[in-house]
Amino acid sequence: MIPAARAYGLRGRRGRATVRGGRPVTTLSVIKADTGGFVGHSATHPDLVATAEALLRTKQEEGLLLDFHVGQVGDDIALIMSHGRGREDEAIHQLAWEVFRQTTEVAKKLKLYGAGQDLLADAFAGTLKGLGPGVAELELEERPSEPVLVFLADKTEPGAWNLPLYRIFADPFNTPGLVIDPQMHDGFVFEILDLKADRVAHFTTPEESYDLLLFLGAPSHYVVRRVLRARDGEVVAVTSTQKLSLIAGRYVGKDDPVMIIRAQSGFPAVGEILEAFARPPLVGGWMRGSHVGPLLPVSFQDRAVSRFDGPPRVTCYGFQLNRGRLVGPRDLLGDVAFDRARRVALEMAEMMRSQGPFEPHRLPLDEMEYTSMPQIMARVQDRFQPADQAGPARAAARGGLARRGGR
Repeated sequence: MIPAARAYGLRGRRGRATVRGGRPVTTLSVIKADTGGFVGHSATHPDLVATAEALLRTKQEEGLLLDFHVGQVGDDIALIMSHGRGREDEAIHQLAWEVFRQTTEVAKKLKLYGAGQDLLADAFAGTLKGLGPGVAELELEERPSEPVLVFLADKTEPGAWNLPLYRIFADPFNTPGLVIDPQMHDGFVFEILDLKADRVAHFTTPEESYDLLLFLGAPSHYVVRRVLRARDGEVVAVTSTQKLSLIAGRYVGKDDPVMIIRAQSGFPAVGEILEAFARPPLVGGWMRGSHVGPLLPVSFQDRAVSRFDGPPRVTCYGFQLNRGRLVGPRDLLGDVAFDRARRVALEMAEMMRSQGPFEPHRLPLDEMEYTSMPQIMARVQDRFQPADQAGPARAAARGGLARRGGR
């Protein structure tokens, strides 16, 4: 590895080092994509991980990166990278694109499933925005000790973070530091993104908690993009908010979001952050991106999916940042303390599966516009008549016979 201190001399995208108050600023970029599933949508192949690691190691030796780690969950690869170039840096985004392009080629040679499915364009265009990969980036001036937690989820959508983030940053029953810690007592600001209108709004807790909950409770429409400490505007948490179906105009796989959270010393403690996952929320996604299921907290060992292509799951990579170096990771959700949460989540999964194709297990129709629903509705539209003018039921029966070619 190259010395982190030397790497701090990297030039920023505007031709100067990324600094704040004369001190270097570390950027943590987490960029994920599904470039090929190993046995359906269940896992990542070791060759894809090795390809990603080799390319990132080369760029680290060249000085582009301070450090890196290749994370995995389900069939997704996540590039966890530290550098000194700031958010939305073209060179960093191009590197991620090249990694995913090369892993796609490996996936095609291995005939893996859905090779390159998250890459929605043929070429890089200066930024990853609108190209498919999920991106979460955080700039920070390192404190004397800088713990960061990177959460990776599979078979779900960006709104899966809404409830955990509310618990972490706005619920004193989950986070007693909101009451006890003077640096947290003034609360936090939630930056909410309207996925459909591409607008943002800010809500400060605790005073605007009820207004905030109105929007967080609609996770398919509104998602948390960032969380900032109210007293000084310091960014504490960032998420990926890319919704593939809204970008592509069709269903191409779930969004499988990522999230970065800073911990300790004026921010929620590691244990307070993890506590939010001890009671699994129900989230959208799962099989064919069209079902609701529990967000199962898992260890690195159990990060591949199985039943009904799930259940949706989350894993957590814990690091200590040391002058840009990623010390770790620790498997923070693999502890026995989450065994009960896993049992509860599996019971929730059993209950939801018993509903079959009925809501609330299946997503509401207005959230299935990128599945087969529009085609089916177009085909049977002429069967729907005003209720007071409906003809005999045998007309529908004739339609069914016609589709089957008669008796």
